[in-house]
Amino acid sequence: MSARHEEYDLIVVGGGPAGSTAATAVARRGHRVLLLERDTFPRYQIGESLLPATVHGLCRLLGVADEVARAGFTLKRGGTLRWGRDPEPWQFSFATTPRLPDPTATAFQVERSRFDEILLRNAARAGADVREGCPVRRVLGEGGRVSGVEYTGRDGTPRTAHARFVVDASGNTSRIHGRVGGARVYSDFFRNLAVFGYFAGGRRLPAPNDGNIFCAAFDAGWLWYIPLRSDLTSVGAVITPEHYAAVQGDARAVWQDMIKACPEVDRLLADVPVATEPPYDRVRVRKDYSYWKTSLWIPGMALVGDAACFVDPVLSSGVHLATYGALLAARAVNAALEDRVPEERGFAEFEARYRREYGVFYEFLVAFYDMERDEDSYFWSAKKITRVDVDEAAAFAELAGGVASGDTGTPGAGGLGVRWSTAAAELEGAVGRLEGAGDRTNPLLTTRVVTETFRTGNDLKEQALYGAPLDGPAVPPSASGRLGVTGDGLCWLPA
Repeated sequence: MSARHEEYDLIVVGGGPAGSTAATAVARRGHRVLLLERDTFPRYQIGESLLPATVHGLCRLLGVADEVARAGFTLKRGGTLRWGRDPEPWQFSFATTPRLPDPTATAFQVERSRFDEILLRNAARAGADVREGCPVRRVLGEGGRVSGVEYTGRDGTPRTAHARFVVDASGNTSRIHGRVGGARVYSDFFRNLAVFGYFAGGRRLPAPNDGNIFCAAFDAGWLWYIPLRSDLTSVGAVITPEHYAAVQGDARAVWQDMIKACPEVDRLLADVPVATEPPYDRVRVRKDYSYWKTSLWIPGMALVGDAACFVDPVLSSGVHLATYGALLAARAVNAALEDRVPEERGFAEFEARYRREYGVFYEFLVAFYDMERDEDSYFWSAKKITRVDVDEAAAFAELAGGVASGDTGTPGAGGLGVRWSTAAAELEGAVGRLEGAGDRTNPLLTTRVVTETFRTGNDLKEQALYGAPLDGPAVPPSASGRLGVTGDGLCWLPA
Protein backbone atom coordinates (compact mmCIF):
# COMPACT_ATOMS: atom_id res chain seq x y z
CA MET A 1 0.00 0.00 0.00
CA SER A 2 1.27 3.49 -0.80
CA ALA A 3 1.89 6.18 1.81
CA ARG A 4 -0.85 8.37 0.34
CA HIS A 5 -3.52 5.88 -0.70
CA GLU A 6 -4.38 3.10 1.69
CA GLU A 7 -6.91 0.26 1.80
CA TYR A 8 -8.59 -1.13 4.93
CA ASP A 9 -11.66 -3.08 5.92
CA LEU A 10 -12.68 -0.47 8.51
CA ILE A 11 -11.69 3.11 9.24
CA VAL A 12 -12.57 4.43 12.69
CA VAL A 13 -12.62 8.19 13.24
CA GLY A 14 -11.91 9.00 16.89
CA GLY A 15 -9.89 7.16 19.53
CA GLY A 16 -12.05 7.56 22.62
CA PRO A 17 -13.81 4.58 24.25
CA ALA A 18 -16.28 4.19 21.36
CA GLY A 19 -13.60 4.35 18.66
CA SER A 20 -11.21 2.05 20.52
CA THR A 21 -14.04 -0.44 21.08
CA ALA A 22 -15.03 -0.57 17.41
CA ALA A 23 -11.41 -0.82 16.25
CA THR A 24 -10.49 -3.56 18.73
CA ALA A 25 -13.62 -5.64 18.13
CA VAL A 26 -13.01 -5.71 14.37
CA ALA A 27 -9.21 -6.14 14.57
CA ARG A 28 -9.62 -9.09 16.96
CA ARG A 29 -11.49 -10.90 14.16
CA GLY A 30 -8.46 -10.49 11.89
CA HIS A 31 -9.67 -7.58 9.75
CA ARG A 32 -7.64 -4.55 8.66
CA VAL A 33 -8.48 -1.51 10.77
CA LEU A 34 -7.24 2.07 10.64
CA LEU A 35 -8.01 4.31 13.63
CA LEU A 36 -7.52 8.06 13.14
CA GLU A 37 -7.41 10.32 16.21
CA ARG A 38 -6.90 14.08 15.94
CA ASP A 39 -5.28 14.43 19.40
CA THR A 40 -2.26 12.78 20.96
CA PHE A 41 -2.95 10.58 23.97
CA PRO A 42 -3.08 10.91 26.91
CA ARG A 43 -5.55 13.77 26.62
CA TYR A 44 -8.13 15.22 28.99
CA GLN A 45 -11.78 14.19 28.64
CA ILE A 46 -14.83 14.77 30.82
CA GLY A 47 -16.57 11.73 32.24
CA GLU A 48 -15.07 9.61 34.96
CA SER A 49 -17.71 7.27 36.42
CA LEU A 50 -18.23 3.85 34.81
CA LEU A 51 -20.95 1.20 35.02
CA PRO A 52 -20.25 -2.51 35.66
CA ALA A 53 -21.30 -3.41 32.10
CA THR A 54 -18.29 -1.52 30.76
CA VAL A 55 -15.78 -2.88 33.26
CA HIS A 56 -16.83 -6.55 33.41
CA GLY A 57 -18.61 -6.96 30.09
CA LEU A 58 -17.22 -4.76 27.36
CA CYS A 59 -13.61 -4.63 28.65
CA ARG A 60 -13.50 -8.41 29.00
CA LEU A 61 -14.81 -8.91 25.46
CA LEU A 62 -12.04 -6.58 24.26
CA GLY A 63 -9.35 -8.42 26.23
CA VAL A 64 -8.45 -5.46 28.43
CA ALA A 65 -10.32 -6.18 31.69
CA ASP A 66 -7.25 -7.34 33.62
CA GLU A 67 -5.25 -4.26 32.64
CA VAL A 68 -8.08 -1.97 33.72
CA ALA A 69 -8.34 -3.84 37.03
CA ARG A 70 -4.59 -3.40 37.63
CA ALA A 71 -4.64 0.33 36.90
CA GLY A 72 -5.49 1.29 40.48
CA PHE A 73 -8.72 3.12 39.76
CA THR A 74 -11.10 3.84 42.65
CA LEU A 75 -13.52 0.94 43.22
CA LYS A 76 -17.20 1.86 42.91
CA ARG A 77 -19.88 -0.41 44.41
CA GLY A 78 -22.88 1.71 43.46
CA GLY A 79 -24.19 5.20 44.04
CA THR A 80 -25.18 7.39 46.95
CA LEU A 81 -27.86 10.02 46.40
CA ARG A 82 -29.64 12.84 48.22
CA TRP A 83 -32.58 12.73 45.84
CA GLY A 84 -36.34 12.43 46.22
CA ARG A 85 -38.60 12.88 49.24
CA ASP A 86 -36.16 11.47 51.82
CA PRO A 87 -33.97 14.30 53.20
CA GLU A 88 -31.24 11.76 54.05
CA PRO A 89 -28.89 10.25 51.43
CA TRP A 90 -29.65 6.72 50.27
CA GLN A 91 -27.56 4.06 48.55
CA PHE A 92 -28.02 1.63 45.71
CA SER A 93 -25.74 -1.31 44.96
CA PHE A 94 -24.73 -2.73 41.59
CA ALA A 95 -25.39 -6.21 42.99
CA THR A 96 -28.41 -6.77 40.77
CA THR A 97 -28.51 -10.49 40.01
CA PRO A 98 -27.37 -13.56 41.99
CA ARG A 99 -26.36 -15.31 38.74
CA LEU A 100 -23.29 -13.12 38.36
CA PRO A 101 -20.34 -13.39 40.78
CA ASP A 102 -19.96 -10.53 43.27
CA PRO A 103 -16.78 -9.09 41.70
CA THR A 104 -18.79 -8.15 38.61
CA ALA A 105 -21.14 -6.02 40.74
CA THR A 106 -18.58 -3.22 40.87
CA ALA A 107 -17.20 -0.54 38.60
CA PHE A 108 -14.51 2.13 38.73
CA GLN A 109 -14.13 5.88 38.97
CA VAL A 110 -11.53 6.58 36.30
CA GLU A 111 -9.43 9.43 35.06
CA ARG A 112 -10.46 9.37 31.44
CA SER A 113 -6.99 10.37 30.24
CA ARG A 114 -5.65 7.10 31.67
CA PHE A 115 -8.66 4.89 30.93
CA ASP A 116 -8.98 6.04 27.32
CA GLU A 117 -5.28 5.50 26.69
CA ILE A 118 -5.51 1.94 28.02
CA LEU A 119 -8.31 1.21 25.52
CA LEU A 120 -6.45 2.90 22.64
CA ARG A 121 -3.20 1.00 23.23
CA ASN A 122 -5.21 -2.21 23.48
CA ALA A 123 -6.66 -1.50 20.04
CA ALA A 124 -3.14 -1.25 18.67
CA ARG A 125 -2.14 -4.53 20.33
CA ALA A 126 -5.20 -6.16 18.78
CA GLY A 127 -3.86 -5.24 15.35
CA ALA A 128 -5.45 -1.87 14.56
CA ASP A 129 -3.26 0.71 12.84
CA VAL A 130 -3.61 3.57 15.35
CA ARG A 131 -2.55 7.04 14.20
CA GLU A 132 -2.72 9.97 16.57
CA GLY A 133 -2.50 13.60 15.55
CA CYS A 134 -4.39 12.80 12.33
CA PRO A 135 -7.62 14.82 11.96
CA VAL A 136 -10.15 13.65 9.37
CA ARG A 137 -11.06 16.35 6.84
CA ARG A 138 -13.99 14.77 5.02
CA VAL A 139 -15.76 11.53 4.15
CA LEU A 140 -15.45 10.02 0.68
CA GLY A 141 -18.24 8.29 -1.19
CA GLU A 142 -18.92 6.62 -4.49
CA GLY A 143 -21.84 4.74 -5.97
CA GLY A 144 -24.22 5.72 -3.18
CA ARG A 145 -22.06 4.49 -0.28
CA VAL A 146 -19.24 5.80 1.90
CA SER A 147 -15.88 4.48 0.76
CA GLY A 148 -13.22 6.19 2.89
CA VAL A 149 -11.89 9.45 4.32
CA GLU A 150 -9.45 12.23 3.62
CA TYR A 151 -7.27 13.10 6.60
CA THR A 152 -4.14 15.01 7.50
CA GLY A 153 -1.10 13.02 8.53
CA ARG A 154 1.09 13.96 11.49
CA ASP A 155 3.51 15.56 9.05
CA GLY A 156 0.75 17.81 7.70
CA THR A 157 0.42 15.89 4.44
CA PRO A 158 -3.10 15.30 3.05
CA ARG A 159 -3.81 11.59 2.78
CA THR A 160 -6.59 9.34 1.54
CA ALA A 161 -7.68 6.01 2.99
CA HIS A 162 -10.37 3.73 1.62
CA ALA A 163 -12.34 1.03 3.40
CA ARG A 164 -15.51 -0.94 3.07
CA PHE A 165 -16.78 0.68 6.28
CA VAL A 166 -16.26 3.92 8.21
CA VAL A 167 -17.33 4.38 11.84
CA ASP A 168 -17.62 7.93 13.17
CA ALA A 169 -16.69 7.91 16.86
CA SER A 170 -15.38 11.48 16.93
CA GLY A 171 -17.65 12.72 19.70
CA ASN A 172 -20.20 15.46 20.16
CA THR A 173 -18.10 17.88 18.09
CA SER A 174 -18.02 15.51 15.12
CA ARG A 175 -17.60 17.34 11.81
CA ILE A 176 -18.70 14.36 9.72
CA HIS A 177 -21.82 13.00 11.43
CA GLY A 178 -24.00 14.85 8.92
CA ARG A 179 -22.82 12.48 6.21
CA VAL A 180 -25.32 9.84 7.40
CA GLY A 181 -28.20 12.28 7.00
CA GLY A 182 -30.95 12.90 9.51
CA ALA A 183 -30.79 15.54 12.21
CA ARG A 184 -29.71 15.90 15.80
CA VAL A 185 -32.81 16.11 17.99
CA TYR A 186 -31.97 18.09 21.13
CA SER A 187 -33.88 17.32 24.32
CA ASP A 188 -35.60 20.28 25.96
CA PHE A 189 -36.34 18.19 29.05
CA PHE A 190 -32.65 17.36 29.63
CA ARG A 191 -31.48 20.75 28.36
CA ASN A 192 -29.05 21.65 31.14
CA LEU A 193 -25.72 23.32 31.71
CA ALA A 194 -22.83 21.59 33.46
CA VAL A 195 -20.07 23.60 35.14
CA PHE A 196 -17.40 21.43 36.74
CA GLY A 197 -13.92 21.32 38.19
CA TYR A 198 -11.71 19.44 40.65
CA PHE A 199 -10.56 19.54 44.27
CA ALA A 200 -7.24 18.28 45.65
CA GLY A 201 -8.92 15.69 47.83
CA GLY A 202 -12.16 15.73 49.77
CA ARG A 203 -13.90 13.71 52.46
CA ARG A 204 -15.17 10.26 51.54
CA LEU A 205 -18.42 8.51 52.35
CA PRO A 206 -18.30 5.79 55.02
CA ALA A 207 -16.88 2.44 53.86
CA PRO A 208 -17.74 0.32 51.95
CA ASN A 209 -19.37 3.10 49.92
CA ASP A 210 -16.35 5.42 49.99
CA GLY A 211 -15.81 4.95 46.25
CA ASN A 212 -19.42 5.67 45.27
CA ILE A 213 -20.43 8.57 43.12
CA PHE A 214 -22.51 10.97 45.24
CA CYS A 215 -25.31 12.93 43.52
CA ALA A 216 -27.15 15.55 45.55
CA ALA A 217 -30.19 17.57 44.47
CA PHE A 218 -30.52 21.15 45.64
CA ASP A 219 -32.62 24.19 44.69
CA ALA A 220 -30.70 25.19 41.57
CA GLY A 221 -30.17 21.67 40.18
CA TRP A 222 -27.88 18.86 41.31
CA LEU A 223 -24.20 18.19 42.00
CA TRP A 224 -21.99 15.21 41.26
CA TYR A 225 -19.11 14.29 43.58
CA ILE A 226 -16.72 11.68 42.17
CA PRO A 227 -13.74 10.40 44.22
CA LEU A 228 -11.12 9.83 41.54
CA ARG A 229 -8.11 9.45 43.82
CA SER A 230 -7.43 10.17 47.48
CA ASP A 231 -6.09 13.56 46.36
CA LEU A 232 -8.52 14.30 43.50
CA THR A 233 -12.30 14.75 43.42
CA SER A 234 -14.45 15.75 40.45
CA VAL A 235 -17.33 18.07 41.36
CA GLY A 236 -19.86 19.33 38.85
CA ALA A 237 -23.08 21.34 39.00
CA VAL A 238 -25.95 20.62 36.59
CA ILE A 239 -28.11 23.74 36.34
CA THR A 240 -30.47 25.49 33.92
CA PRO A 241 -29.15 27.18 30.76
CA GLU A 242 -30.39 30.48 32.17
CA HIS A 243 -27.18 30.56 34.22
CA TYR A 244 -25.06 30.61 31.08
CA ALA A 245 -24.48 34.37 31.05
CA ALA A 246 -23.19 34.25 34.63
CA VAL A 247 -21.02 31.24 33.80
CA GLN A 248 -19.53 33.05 30.83
CA GLY A 249 -18.69 35.94 33.13
CA ASP A 250 -17.01 33.88 35.86
CA ALA A 251 -17.43 30.10 35.64
CA ARG A 252 -15.30 29.46 38.73
CA ALA A 253 -17.38 31.79 40.90
CA VAL A 254 -20.66 30.20 39.74
CA TRP A 255 -19.22 26.72 40.35
CA GLN A 256 -18.15 27.59 43.89
CA ASP A 257 -21.47 29.30 44.63
CA MET A 258 -23.38 26.19 43.54
CA ILE A 259 -21.27 24.00 45.82
CA LYS A 260 -21.96 26.31 48.77
CA ALA A 261 -25.67 26.12 47.97
CA CYS A 262 -25.65 22.32 48.46
CA PRO A 263 -24.83 21.58 52.13
CA GLU A 264 -24.30 17.83 51.62
CA VAL A 265 -21.47 18.42 49.14
CA ASP A 266 -20.14 21.60 50.73
CA ARG A 267 -19.48 19.69 53.99
CA LEU A 268 -17.37 17.13 52.16
CA LEU A 269 -15.16 19.90 50.77
CA ALA A 270 -14.71 22.07 53.87
CA ASP A 271 -11.11 23.37 53.97
CA VAL A 272 -10.17 21.31 50.88
CA PRO A 273 -8.24 23.31 48.25
CA VAL A 274 -9.15 23.29 44.59
CA ALA A 275 -6.85 21.27 42.35
CA THR A 276 -3.81 23.02 40.87
CA GLU A 277 -2.52 20.00 38.92
CA PRO A 278 -3.03 20.40 35.13
CA PRO A 279 -5.38 19.56 33.48
CA TYR A 280 -7.52 19.51 36.63
CA ASP A 281 -6.84 23.15 37.51
CA ARG A 282 -9.51 24.51 35.16
CA VAL A 283 -13.26 24.98 35.61
CA ARG A 284 -15.03 23.78 32.47
CA VAL A 285 -18.51 24.16 30.99
CA ARG A 286 -20.68 21.89 28.84
CA LYS A 287 -24.10 22.76 27.43
CA ASP A 288 -26.66 21.37 24.98
CA TYR A 289 -25.35 17.84 25.49
CA SER A 290 -28.58 15.82 25.37
CA TYR A 291 -29.56 14.71 21.86
CA TRP A 292 -29.99 11.82 19.47
CA LYS A 293 -29.54 11.41 15.74
CA THR A 294 -32.54 10.46 13.63
CA SER A 295 -30.22 8.52 11.31
CA LEU A 296 -27.44 6.30 12.64
CA TRP A 297 -26.09 4.68 9.48
CA ILE A 298 -26.01 4.65 5.71
CA PRO A 299 -24.32 2.09 3.45
CA GLY A 300 -20.67 2.06 4.44
CA MET A 301 -20.87 4.32 7.52
CA ALA A 302 -22.25 4.30 11.08
CA LEU A 303 -22.30 6.71 14.02
CA VAL A 304 -21.43 5.63 17.55
CA GLY A 305 -20.72 7.31 20.88
CA ASP A 306 -21.38 11.00 21.30
CA ALA A 307 -21.42 11.41 17.52
CA ALA A 308 -24.71 9.50 17.72
CA CYS A 309 -26.34 10.37 21.05
CA PHE A 310 -26.01 11.36 24.70
CA VAL A 311 -28.68 11.50 27.41
CA ASP A 312 -27.60 13.00 30.74
CA PRO A 313 -24.70 12.53 33.20
CA VAL A 314 -26.76 11.61 36.29
CA LEU A 315 -26.54 7.81 35.85
CA SER A 316 -23.02 7.71 34.36
CA SER A 317 -24.41 6.18 31.17
CA GLY A 318 -22.18 8.00 28.66
CA VAL A 319 -19.30 5.54 28.32
CA HIS A 320 -21.69 2.58 28.43
CA LEU A 321 -23.88 3.88 25.61
CA ALA A 322 -20.80 4.84 23.59
CA THR A 323 -19.00 1.52 23.88
CA TYR A 324 -22.15 -0.58 23.55
CA GLY A 325 -23.11 1.21 20.34
CA ALA A 326 -19.58 0.72 19.04
CA LEU A 327 -19.73 -3.00 19.84
CA LEU A 328 -23.02 -3.30 17.96
CA ALA A 329 -21.53 -1.54 14.93
CA ALA A 330 -18.45 -3.77 15.07
CA ARG A 331 -20.68 -6.86 15.06
CA ALA A 332 -22.36 -5.59 11.89
CA VAL A 333 -19.00 -4.83 10.24
CA ASN A 334 -17.57 -8.23 11.15
CA ALA A 335 -20.68 -10.07 10.00
CA ALA A 336 -20.64 -8.33 6.62
CA LEU A 337 -16.88 -8.81 6.10
CA GLU A 338 -17.21 -12.51 6.94
CA ASP A 339 -20.33 -13.00 4.78
CA ARG A 340 -22.33 -14.18 7.79
CA VAL A 341 -25.10 -11.56 7.64
CA PRO A 342 -25.86 -9.01 4.89
CA GLU A 343 -24.77 -5.45 5.66
CA GLU A 344 -28.31 -4.04 5.70
CA ARG A 345 -29.57 -6.70 8.10
CA GLY A 346 -26.57 -6.38 10.42
CA PHE A 347 -26.83 -2.62 10.67
CA ALA A 348 -30.59 -2.78 11.13
CA GLU A 349 -29.87 -4.89 14.22
CA PHE A 350 -27.21 -2.36 15.29
CA GLU A 351 -29.71 0.47 15.03
CA ALA A 352 -32.58 -1.37 16.74
CA ARG A 353 -30.54 -2.37 19.76
CA TYR A 354 -28.73 0.98 19.99
CA ARG A 355 -32.00 2.92 19.90
CA ARG A 356 -33.50 0.58 22.48
CA GLU A 357 -30.60 1.17 24.85
CA TYR A 358 -30.83 4.94 24.47
CA GLY A 359 -34.58 4.67 24.97
CA VAL A 360 -34.46 2.76 28.24
CA PHE A 361 -31.90 5.16 29.74
CA TYR A 362 -33.92 8.17 28.57
CA GLU A 363 -37.07 6.72 30.11
CA PHE A 364 -35.30 5.85 33.37
CA LEU A 365 -33.86 9.35 33.67
CA VAL A 366 -37.19 11.07 33.03
CA ALA A 367 -38.65 9.03 35.90
CA PHE A 368 -35.58 9.62 38.05
CA TYR A 369 -35.75 13.41 37.67
CA ASP A 370 -39.45 13.32 38.52
CA MET A 371 -38.64 11.77 41.93
CA GLU A 372 -37.18 15.06 43.19
CA ARG A 373 -40.15 16.93 44.67
CA ASP A 374 -38.85 20.47 45.19
CA GLU A 375 -41.87 22.15 43.60
CA ASP A 376 -40.64 25.64 44.56
CA SER A 377 -37.44 25.28 42.54
CA TYR A 378 -37.43 26.58 38.98
CA PHE A 379 -35.03 23.78 37.98
CA TRP A 380 -37.07 20.96 39.46
CA SER A 381 -40.50 22.26 38.51
CA ALA A 382 -39.27 22.15 34.91
CA LYS A 383 -38.27 18.50 35.40
CA LYS A 384 -41.76 17.19 36.10
CA ILE A 385 -43.04 14.59 33.67
CA THR A 386 -46.02 16.84 33.03
CA ARG A 387 -43.59 19.40 31.57
CA VAL A 388 -42.15 17.09 28.93
CA ASP A 389 -42.69 18.91 25.66
CA VAL A 390 -45.29 17.23 23.43
CA ASP A 391 -43.00 17.50 20.40
CA GLU A 392 -40.15 15.87 22.31
CA ALA A 393 -42.39 13.05 23.51
CA ALA A 394 -43.53 12.50 19.92
CA ALA A 395 -39.92 12.51 18.71
CA PHE A 396 -38.98 10.03 21.42
CA ALA A 397 -41.91 7.78 20.48
CA GLU A 398 -40.68 7.81 16.90
CA LEU A 399 -37.09 7.15 18.01
CA ALA A 400 -37.83 4.32 20.40
CA GLY A 401 -41.12 2.83 19.28
CA GLY A 402 -41.76 -0.16 21.51
CA VAL A 403 -38.12 -0.74 22.30
CA ALA A 404 -38.23 0.68 25.80
CA SER A 405 -40.66 -1.99 26.86
CA GLY A 406 -40.04 -4.71 24.34
CA ASP A 407 -43.58 -4.18 23.02
CA THR A 408 -44.16 -4.66 19.33
CA GLY A 409 -46.51 -1.68 19.18
CA THR A 410 -45.40 1.93 19.14
CA PRO A 411 -46.43 3.95 22.22
CA GLY A 412 -47.86 7.27 21.13
CA ALA A 413 -46.68 10.55 22.59
CA GLY A 414 -49.89 10.81 24.62
CA GLY A 415 -49.41 7.43 26.28
CA LEU A 416 -45.83 8.14 27.29
CA GLY A 417 -46.81 10.61 30.02
CA VAL A 418 -48.86 7.96 31.83
CA ARG A 419 -46.14 5.36 31.32
CA TRP A 420 -43.41 7.66 32.67
CA SER A 421 -45.52 8.82 35.64
CA THR A 422 -46.15 5.20 36.57
CA ALA A 423 -42.43 4.45 36.31
CA ALA A 424 -41.57 7.43 38.54
CA ALA A 425 -44.07 6.36 41.21
CA GLU A 426 -42.79 2.77 41.09
CA LEU A 427 -39.19 3.95 41.36
CA GLU A 428 -39.96 6.26 44.26
CA GLY A 429 -41.71 3.45 46.12
CA ALA A 430 -38.74 1.13 45.67
CA VAL A 431 -36.32 3.77 46.96
CA GLY A 432 -38.54 4.14 50.03
CA ARG A 433 -38.13 0.41 50.75
CA LEU A 434 -34.33 0.37 50.41
CA GLU A 435 -33.51 1.06 54.06
CA GLY A 436 -35.54 -1.87 55.35
CA ALA A 437 -34.42 -4.34 52.67
CA GLY A 438 -32.12 -7.25 53.50
CA ASP A 439 -28.59 -7.60 52.15
CA ARG A 440 -29.67 -9.87 49.29
CA THR A 441 -32.87 -8.00 48.42
CA ASN A 442 -32.85 -5.00 46.14
CA PRO A 443 -36.29 -3.35 45.89
CA LEU A 444 -35.16 -1.40 42.83
CA LEU A 445 -35.14 -4.68 40.92
CA THR A 446 -38.88 -5.00 41.38
CA THR A 447 -39.43 -1.99 39.11
CA ARG A 448 -39.85 -2.33 35.38
CA VAL A 449 -37.76 0.72 34.53
CA VAL A 450 -34.68 -0.39 36.54
CA THR A 451 -34.85 -3.97 35.26
CA GLU A 452 -35.00 -2.79 31.65
CA THR A 453 -32.27 -0.20 32.10
CA PHE A 454 -29.72 -2.71 33.37
CA ARG A 455 -30.82 -5.68 31.27
CA THR A 456 -28.33 -5.04 28.47
CA GLY A 457 -25.51 -4.50 30.96
CA ASN A 458 -26.21 -7.89 32.51
CA ASP A 459 -26.33 -9.40 29.02
CA LEU A 460 -22.85 -8.01 28.28
CA LYS A 461 -21.40 -9.39 31.50
CA GLU A 462 -22.98 -12.81 30.89
CA GLN A 463 -21.71 -12.78 27.29
CA ALA A 464 -18.18 -12.11 28.56
CA LEU A 465 -18.38 -14.71 31.36
CA TYR A 466 -20.44 -17.49 29.78
CA GLY A 467 -20.33 -16.89 26.01
CA ALA A 468 -23.99 -15.82 25.76
CA PRO A 469 -26.70 -14.02 27.77
CA LEU A 470 -28.37 -16.65 29.91
CA ASP A 471 -31.90 -15.51 29.03
CA GLY A 472 -31.20 -14.31 25.51
CA PRO A 473 -30.60 -10.67 24.56
CA ALA A 474 -32.80 -7.70 25.36
CA VAL A 475 -35.55 -7.69 22.76
CA PRO A 476 -35.11 -5.30 19.82
CA PRO A 477 -38.19 -3.85 18.05
CA SER A 478 -38.26 -6.51 15.34
CA ALA A 479 -38.02 -9.46 17.69
CA SER A 480 -38.89 -11.96 15.01
CA GLY A 481 -35.75 -13.04 13.23
CA ARG A 482 -33.38 -11.23 15.60
CA LEU A 483 -29.74 -12.06 15.10
CA GLY A 484 -27.57 -14.17 17.34
CA VAL A 485 -24.03 -13.40 18.50
CA THR A 486 -20.82 -15.40 18.23
CA GLY A 487 -19.33 -16.75 21.44
CA ASP A 488 -16.68 -14.03 21.54
CA GLY A 489 -19.45 -11.41 21.43
CA LEU A 490 -17.95 -9.63 18.41
CA CYS A 491 -20.04 -10.73 15.41
CA TRP A 492 -23.69 -11.27 14.45
CA LEU A 493 -24.90 -14.74 13.55
CA PRO A 494 -27.92 -15.49 11.32
CA ALA A 495 -31.22 -15.83 13.17
